[in-house]
Amino acid sequence: MPKTKSLLRLSGQNLLYLLNFVAGLAIFFFGYDQGMMGGVNTSPDYVETMNLGYPTYAGQSEGFIVTITQPTRQGGIVSIYYLGTLFGCLIGGAIGDKIGRLKTMAIGGLWVVLGATLQCSAQNLTWMLCARFINGVGTGHLNAIVPVWSAEVATHTTRGAFIAFEFTTNIFGVVVAYWLEFGLGFVGDGRSQIRWRFPIAFQIIPISVFMILLLWMPESPRYLVKAGRLREAKELLQRLRAPSDPLSGEKEENKQAREEYEAIVNAVQLGRKHASMNNYWNMFWGKGSGKFHIARRVQLSIWLQIIQEWVGIAAITVYAPTIFVGAGYSSRKSQWLSGLNTVTYMIATLFAVMTIDRWGRRVGLWWGAVGQGIAMILAGAFSRLLKDHPEKAPAYGGAAALFIFLYTAIFGATWLTIPWVYPTETFPLEVRAKGNAWGVVGWSIGNGWLTLLSPVMFSKIGENTLHVFGAVNFLSIPIVWALYPETANRTLEEIDLLFASDSIFVWEEEKHFRRLKDELAYGRDVTELTESDVKV
Repeated sequence: MPKTKSLLRLSGQNLLYLLNFVAGLAIFFFGYDQGMMGGVNTSPDYVETMNLGYPTYAGQSEGFIVTITQPTRQGGIVSIYYLGTLFGCLIGGAIGDKIGRLKTMAIGGLWVVLGATLQCSAQNLTWMLCARFINGVGTGHLNAIVPVWSAEVATHTTRGAFIAFEFTTNIFGVVVAYWLEFGLGFVGDGRSQIRWRFPIAFQIIPISVFMILLLWMPESPRYLVKAGRLREAKELLQRLRAPSDPLSGEKEENKQAREEYEAIVNAVQLGRKHASMNNYWNMFWGKGSGKFHIARRVQLSIWLQIIQEWVGIAAITVYAPTIFVGAGYSSRKSQWLSGLNTVTYMIATLFAVMTIDRWGRRVGLWWGAVGQGIAMILAGAFSRLLKDHPEKAPAYGGAAALFIFLYTAIFGATWLTIPWVYPTETFPLEVRAKGNAWGVVGWSIGNGWLTLLSPVMFSKIGENTLHVFGAVNFLSIPIVWALYPETANRTLEEIDLLFASDSIFVWEEEKHFRRLKDELAYGRDVTELTESDVKV
């Protein structure tokens, strides 16, 4: 979009704050859409319309309680959305590298509006499945491109916090969805259609505001360089890196923007020498990528997102009310607890904003996995004790609920944001949108797989499901330690040097990176270094 449309010609931190807010609207929608299905699944009219089970009236204090007789069908409605995101992210990544970040986000928004319209008017299972898939396609577009756009406009020292704050809005979307649906449960006798149709329709509002604001947003400066719009890219970087006080530090900031521009130009020139890698097939197998080692980056992105889901958050988000009921609480009280859990979840994400760049990605994943693993195992253990000793329900039920709260807070502070930040950082500009799309593929696989299996797992093995998730948390620690190098406080262009090592192990990659940086300091060309077989 023309640079003259950039809203109010803002610059520096003010422009970055605006971009962060607009990107946050898309991520807010993403969170809302995920959290919404938890309440929809407990709506009596929805359960009857989709033939998933039947409602039972449990008195004025509890209202209607639904009994699900078709858990696989229920899981299928939830998980087909992630099949849509899988297709959507691949399409979005492909066109995002061709037509730009802004146009791709607008296309994704149109898919979402269509899907939401069809969902809120669904009359049967087939209708709902088709609508969920279409909505997922739009979400896949947005998930593939919005974090990339954010990463490409932010500075390398605040990139993590920039995206982490967007995921605070993501969980705010979960909070809004939950409490909106909780309140609608009191409309009439709780069996009205509005209880589930209105929350689905509500998502059209934030995504429409997002699409309107895109008309005034600037394109990514890195995409502009790639597209040959060098003058626009240079001017935009000057605005993005302008000092907050125009009377101080102007020369220093102009120097920063100039150096960043030159690094981007060099990265584009280098990427074009490996243009054959610019399709999904070649990226997955590493064909034509040379020292870029694209296949390694693809695998790291996919598996980090799959592990993120298998540490247990998808099940906790969607099935938290079921877990609290199993912990001994009444249906109504379990709904209150689930709502409070989402609030603590949102507050915890602010800790990630403060620490993700200071402590780095690896430290966050490590301590998060330890805390989450302990919390999951103890939640499962106390749930088991509750079953064996129902006379101690207040003590054991309260302990199980406490550890669910603790797990969610730790996840919000660590594993929520880092797996989304990592793929936006680890791919060269030539294929960055497609690279992040591979991360969304991993998220779609992990989330769809888990939401399909979770009802079955809770039905068959009960609280032992939480022990499975706890074990996955501990298994993730050596994987991160050995295979995932640190990306915090490194420019997007420097990260290409980090992955230039032929070794897959972090300690070898870091050693290789230091050697390449030293040789660059002595004036060697980056193209020569990344295309030669430098020994470590």
